[in-house]
Amino acid sequence: MSQPVIFDLFHTLIQGADEERDRVVGEMAVMVGVAPVELVAAYHATWRDRLVRWDVEETVRILAGRLGGTPTNEQVTRAGEHRRALGRRVLNNVSTATLDVLDALRADGHPLALISNATSDTAEAWPQSPLARRFDVAILSCDVGLAKPDPAIYHLAAERLGVEAAECVFVGDGADGELAGAAAVGMTVFRTMEHNDTDPGWGGPAFATLGDLAAILREASKVMAPAE
Repeated sequence: MSQPVIFDLFHTLIQGADEERDRVVGEMAVMVGVAPVELVAAYHATWRDRLVRWDVEETVRILAGRLGGTPTNEQVTRAGEHRRALGRRVLNNVSTATLDVLDALRADGHPLALISNATSDTAEAWPQSPLARRFDVAILSCDVGLAKPDPAIYHLAAERLGVEAAECVFVGDGADGELAGAAAVGMTVFRTMEHNDTDPGWGGPAFATLGDLAAILREASKVMAPAE
C-alpha cells in the first residue's frame, strides 16, 4: 500500500473564504436583530466552541443572546440556513486541478483522509461535496469533539485508515498549529502555500501548488523503497 495522505481542508484544498464568512455572519446579525460588527466579533471569539460543541442554531441563539438579542425560532432558522448555504458554496468551490490531484493520488494507491477544524455547517455539506467521494476517511472536529493540534485527532484519522500515525503524510497550510501537531505524532509533514502562506516559520518541506505533491510522494517512495 502506498503511504496514506491526510489533508487539511481550508486553505489547503479550498479557499478559506474568511471575508465571505464575516460578510455572511454580518447578514445573519441583521436577521436576528443584533449589531453585525458585534456578531462577527463574537463568532471570532468563540471559534473553539463552534469547532467542537455548538451546531449552527445553537451558535446563533447563544451569541445573539449574549449580545442582547431575543430572536424568534423563525429568525434563528433563517439565519442558520444562510450559514448553511455558505458552507455548501465554500465546499463546492473546489478547483478541477485539486480534484485531479486527489484522483492522481488515489490512482497511485494512496489512501486519503481529511482532518478539518470545521463547524457543523461544513459537516452537513460535506457528504454532497465533490471532495467527499475522493476520501476514505473524513474527520471533522465538530463531529468528533476534537480539534487540531490535539494529538488525538491525528491518531483517530490514522486508526480509521488502519495504520499508525507515523506511516502517514500530513498536508496543510499550517493554521491552528496543525503542522507541529502532525509532526508530534510522527507524521511526515508538508506545508502547502497554494491558497495561503499561513505558517511561513515552519521549517519543514513546503510546495507552492498542490499539483506538485504526487511527484514529491513518488520520489519519496523511491528513496524509501528497500534495495533489491
